[in-house]
Amino acid sequence: MSDLHIWTGLLAGWILYAVFLTGTLAFFRDETSLYMRPELPAVHAPQAQDTAAVVQRYVDKTLGLAPDVSQLSITPPSARNPLVAVSYRSESLAAQAAASPSAEPRRRLPGMRGVVNASYDPSTGEPVQARATRGGDFFYIFHFNLHYMPAMWARWIVGVCAMFMLVAIISGVITHKKIFTDFFTFRWGKGQRSWLDAHNALSVLGLPFHFMITWSGLVTLMLLYLPWSVDVAFPTAPERQQFQAHMRGGQTVNSRPSGEVAPLASVAEMVLQAQQMWQSPHIGSVSVQHPGDAKAQVVITQGEQGKLSTTQRALVFDGTNGKLLARQDGGGIAAETRGVLYGLHLGRFADSVTRWLYFIVSLAGTAMVGTGLVLWTVKRRARLPDPAQPHLGFRLVERLNIATIAGLSVAIAAYFWLNRLMPLDLANRAAAEINGFFIVWLGALAWALLRPAKRAWVELLLVAAVLLAALPVGNALFTERGLLRSVWLGDWVFAGFDLSLWVFAAAHAWLAYRTLKHQPRLKPKAKARAQPHTKADANAVAQQQEVSL
Repeated sequence: MSDLHIWTGLLAGWILYAVFLTGTLAFFRDETSLYMRPELPAVHAPQAQDTAAVVQRYVDKTLGLAPDVSQLSITPPSARNPLVAVSYRSESLAAQAAASPSAEPRRRLPGMRGVVNASYDPSTGEPVQARATRGGDFFYIFHFNLHYMPAMWARWIVGVCAMFMLVAIISGVITHKKIFTDFFTFRWGKGQRSWLDAHNALSVLGLPFHFMITWSGLVTLMLLYLPWSVDVAFPTAPERQQFQAHMRGGQTVNSRPSGEVAPLASVAEMVLQAQQMWQSPHIGSVSVQHPGDAKAQVVITQGEQGKLSTTQRALVFDGTNGKLLARQDGGGIAAETRGVLYGLHLGRFADSVTRWLYFIVSLAGTAMVGTGLVLWTVKRRARLPDPAQPHLGFRLVERLNIATIAGLSVAIAAYFWLNRLMPLDLANRAAAEINGFFIVWLGALAWALLRPAKRAWVELLLVAAVLLAALPVGNALFTERGLLRSVWLGDWVFAGFDLSLWVFAAAHAWLAYRTLKHQPRLKPKAKARAQPHTKADANAVAQQQEVSL
């Protein structure tokens, strides 16, 4: 079990560390996206009446801009997103795009002609123009899709590593028989013993969470890893489509336009009715199909805040009179079970306190993986014939540890700096930020390969500390959302982000200092036995052995 724990942890450890760290950052995905788009307004939690009025305002505004809209979707502002997102499909724009593919009056969804996306400030009603960036979405997508490879390949790689993680967790519990006792024992400055104590403490601190987050992550992609039961139970394409709709929580009521003109009923009243039925002010989205037609329908989905399961809940209304046509409250026991596990993994139901708990325990899981990787090298260096001249395999593992742990911190800090320093009108700016992230990470690997191990650790950790500490200063210089101004205006997203950056900068500086001062305690080599130099000496040794026997 010890060997199983060690080797499953090592072989998948580098990918697991990157997946754990980026997944941890993804718990504040919306806040990171706001921080990387300082042009957006500050977040203010909307009220129930405001949500209904905002939705009605942008339904009317969109229909006024494009009367021939066939489908309209509005996402109202939430406690974590201050904008109104509007997406609609116009038949005239679709015809225009088909006639002239180069003509693009507004930004369209990839692969869908005539679809327009726009974001509005609900306080002013004006469209918002912000810098192009993937923001926190990059960390969220990277932690299961990686990058620069087909998504299915990436999900298989991450899934196999997650399976290794489950094996490592279970075998680790079996191996450490005194794991709970060791949790309360930490010995500073003891080399290998200190690393093992840290690894044990971090493991026990969030053991249920680590198991849950790994298991639920596999459940979110269970149909990719284990598709055979679905293929057997639902052999035809229509049956599989029905199954997928069932897993999503049910199928919305669709209709075709009748061609008969009819005014659209009050969408605001439908939103208020939905809030009353759900006894919740949180609205996910409002979709209007065929507005102005006698067969118009309005579909309102419930927001994810405060709702543990991700299984979709929706209400379908008649668009002409506001009558409730259908109610979708989930897709059965199996779908609801998957939805709860998916919701536990994503943590979108959490309030700010619970989200911070998610973040801290997940960060402990990241440190657990990192200390395990370092422990492998610390433990084996003491056993080497010459610790100063390790063999190639040991050097490779050590350098990969440096690039994965310290190098990833440098790359993340560089990603934020690129967001602030790149020209706002740069073509493919969002992709350029991501490319810069990987270029810096690759540079950290090259640095780790070229420098002595201890110096590489110290230098990369110091670079990460300096970049992170300077970010709030750069934010105050390059934007109007500096720390002091944010605190004064109550903009706690920007203020909290800047303060968190300083905390992480201090942590990296402390790690660099500890690494610099660390002196490895190597076990002294056993003295070689004295060999007899003459035949008489050899006979004397033999006689002594006979006497002892």
